[in-house]
Amino acid sequence: MSKYKILIVEDDNVIADSIKKHLEKWEYQVHCVTDFKDVLKDVTSFKPELILLDITLPFYNGFYWCKEIRKLTKVPIIFISSADDKMNIVMAMDMGGDDFIAKPFDLTVLTAKINAMLRRSYSFKTNLNILEHKGVILNLSNAVLSKGGNDVELTKNEFKIMKLLMENAGEMVKRDTIMIHLWDSDSFIDDNTLTVNLTRIRKKLSQIGAEDYIETKKGIGYMV
Repeated sequence: MSKYKILIVEDDNVIADSIKKHLEKWEYQVHCVTDFKDVLKDVTSFKPELILLDITLPFYNGFYWCKEIRKLTKVPIIFISSADDKMNIVMAMDMGGDDFIAKPFDLTVLTAKINAMLRRSYSFKTNLNILEHKGVILNLSNAVLSKGGNDVELTKNEFKIMKLLMENAGEMVKRDTIMIHLWDSDSFIDDNTLTVNLTRIRKKLSQIGAEDYIETKKGIGYMV
């Protein structure tokens, strides 16, 4: 059985539903985006292994979302569009797309392209290399925090702290636990160093529009 997940980003419900039903016959897990203001929410929650992306969408076009998705993952993206002139095809590839199929298309041809793309892309399964909580995304491969298209880079220690907090989202993480995680037990780090790092992280969170993201329990620890 196929375990691959496919995300459809298509504004036309008739087209999206027909693709979904056809691919489900091939035992793919398929999800259709409905909130076109925040496509990344579906990318981070569904964790697709292939994305079908139209160019003409509400709010932001497919080129924009392809660029944003590429900040998070190298998951294969196939553009599906009636705008099949050379300029749009070139633009789709330049934005990070892997293939392009023009509408109207035969569902069996689309399926063949999807099968071929998945064979080329996954000799083994890979997971989306991110953590997400309340709209804030931590990219584990490059230590970048992002929210709503805004990005900020973290230092090595800031990344370690954010990763620990986001892995334990909704739970209080004690200061001692963070310090043990952050530094080797044979290294002496004064308590103020952790406070300084948290202050810097909060400042960077504020820069991407995530003020008050980290909650402090005085003398105990922190949580997101």
